[in-house]
Amino acid sequence: VGSAGTASTSAAACSQGTQGLGRHWRQRPRQWGYRKTVQWRRFVAVGDSFTEGLDDPDPTGVGYRGWADLVAAALAAQTDEFQYANLAVRGRLFGRVVEEQVPAAQAMAPDLVSFAAGGNDALRRSFDPEALISRFDQIVAAFRQAGADVILFQFADVTRRLPGRRVIGPRAELLNRAVADAGQRYGAEVVDLWSDDEFANPLLWSVDRLHLSPVGHRRVAAHVLTVLGVESPAQWWQVPEVPRQRWLTARAADVRWVGQHLAPWIKRRPTGRSSGDLVT
Repeated sequence: VGSAGTASTSAAACSQGTQGLGRHWRQRPRQWGYRKTVQWRRFVAVGDSFTEGLDDPDPTGVGYRGWADLVAAALAAQTDEFQYANLAVRGRLFGRVVEEQVPAAQAMAPDLVSFAAGGNDALRRSFDPEALISRFDQIVAAFRQAGADVILFQFADVTRRLPGRRVIGPRAELLNRAVADAGQRYGAEVVDLWSDDEFANPLLWSVDRLHLSPVGHRRVAAHVLTVLGVESPAQWWQVPEVPRQRWLTARAADVRWVGQHLAPWIKRRPTGRSSGDLVT
């Protein structure tokens, strides 16, 4: 867990303990449907590449930053001390997020948790929505019953520029409905990226068309801070104009994308390998 101004992306850092925890006041349900004033002392983020921060390179040149680090830094700036851990790992399927990250997060006794997982599952033939949604619901309930605020996400539509939209689109909508239902049921904070039309802008996405660009991560961070009742820098909302491309230029970009990103992804599927297999 990192201290104020030095948000940590390492799970090992949680050994620092609970001394000197900072304070960030807001309204939070003590029980579902009832709100009282409490303190945020610890923020833990769990999930996959979306939360790990791909593709927003850290200014230090090591690893990635992303929306979760930006949110943690914004909260830390308002306190004397603030503790934060980002446990997310790129490529993780929902099952591994649940098995590896959720218990670690629960052990840290956070006041604030972000839980975003299942997107990688929706891209696979083995997608089992009933089992995933049932387990998702249980985890949100467990975090809330432990007294943590929970941040959930209705994901932005990545299918606009990806193949397989007829299959992936309905799956994404199903997951987003489940997120909305869980948020209402347990009093979690739901960040609705699906309804934000600015995410149709390709400049909010990385060259791989699946992960967010630095501009995209800043906009997500602004959304998160807004639902938490915290002001975000105005520039985080700003997005560049949608670029105009000639037809031949766009098709050439499509060909490069297939060779550099889609083909390697397809090649990994039969082997069961993931982009995060060597990330711990």
